[in-house]
Amino acid sequence: MSPRPLRIAQLTNEYPPHVYGGAGVHVEYLARELAAAEGGAHQVQVLSFGEQRREEGNLRVQGVAPRVELPVRDPRHARLLDALVRDLAMVGAVDAPDVVHCHTWYSHLAGCLARPLTGARLVLTTHSLEPHRPWKVEQLGTAYHVTTWIEGTAYRNADGVVAVSAAMKDDVQNLYGVRPERVRVIHNGIDPDEYRPRRDPGVLRALGVNPDVPIVLFVGRITRQKGILHLVRAIPHLRSGVQVVLCAGAPDTPEIGHEMAALVDEVKREAAVPVVWIPEMLAKERVITLYSHAAVFVCPSVYEPFGIINLEAMACETPVVASAVGGIPEIVVPGETGVLVPIEAEGGGSVEPRDPDAFSRALAAAVDELMQAPERRAAMGRAARARVEAHFSWRAIARQTLDFYRDLLERPREG
Repeated sequence: MSPRPLRIAQLTNEYPPHVYGGAGVHVEYLARELAAAEGGAHQVQVLSFGEQRREEGNLRVQGVAPRVELPVRDPRHARLLDALVRDLAMVGAVDAPDVVHCHTWYSHLAGCLARPLTGARLVLTTHSLEPHRPWKVEQLGTAYHVTTWIEGTAYRNADGVVAVSAAMKDDVQNLYGVRPERVRVIHNGIDPDEYRPRRDPGVLRALGVNPDVPIVLFVGRITRQKGILHLVRAIPHLRSGVQVVLCAGAPDTPEIGHEMAALVDEVKREAAVPVVWIPEMLAKERVITLYSHAAVFVCPSVYEPFGIINLEAMACETPVVASAVGGIPEIVVPGETGVLVPIEAEGGGSVEPRDPDAFSRALAAAVDELMQAPERRAAMGRAARARVEAHFSWRAIARQTLDFYRDLLERPREG
């Protein structure tokens, strides 16, 4: 007898076309594969921040955008209050689910309220954890302390937690006391049919990139978490013969945006290699082209629960130089698919390097090491693609997620 179909609600801040980070990528593909799983037996509802509205068979997407403006004492608190209003709208829109699955603190309060109101099991995915992102104070002000409280409350009340890496499983247990039997490691994934080598020199030229010069590539948001400033400071230490392409947009705050602009200008004057900064979040097809032409992809994150961005590069047969933090060592195999660069953190809850200059120099040395060995890079690129295909498909991740849902539904409900 086949298991009964499930009604699944995915609650998220990000969903296409409003995606700026890994959580949005995760929800897009997970929802699609859950809806396709087991012959399309399950009803999947996605509630997101925005005005999205689409229905494709058993997958329904509904954005929530309540027209409410609340007064704030600090402009940085506006994002928190907006999220709370949207959370209340989500609770009203959720449709009799068996499982409510929330992604990031933005939707956690909605999950906490929907759990007792609907009787559903509450599941959270650990895309990141607020105590490990103290720089968010710059963006949220004292609202950061509220987001941390919301997150902690949700983890203490969740029936199940999906940890995107073994490192994140340890973190939720250590930070929030989540019992081990409530946590399951299910890695993030990628669609290897979509992310595959696709070269188009014309796209590069349109972006101001010379297709005839080897590319050292960064793709990501301008945020301290992604370590972009450490990479920019590494550029003057690179050997000549390459170009650095920074596909970096969506700064967390105006301040870090200005800091990035000033630093790039300074490095362009000092460095022996050309620097091309594309200050926007490009369409997926153009990013895939950049990955495909890159000689090396660099992920200098100081905090990274998983790092989907590395899978994207690897699927395009590009070796990776990455920080040895969080879930990245579960993706990048040193010496086989790339190089890992250790970070000696400051301690005291900070994940910033104790010696930022040493970290930047180490990044540059790792890049130079691979740039001097083209045959090794090519072998790493092939191994990277093979690793993605073998271990990180969204279809397999959806199956694992459904197994976890059913396991939770069979357990007695607590609280």
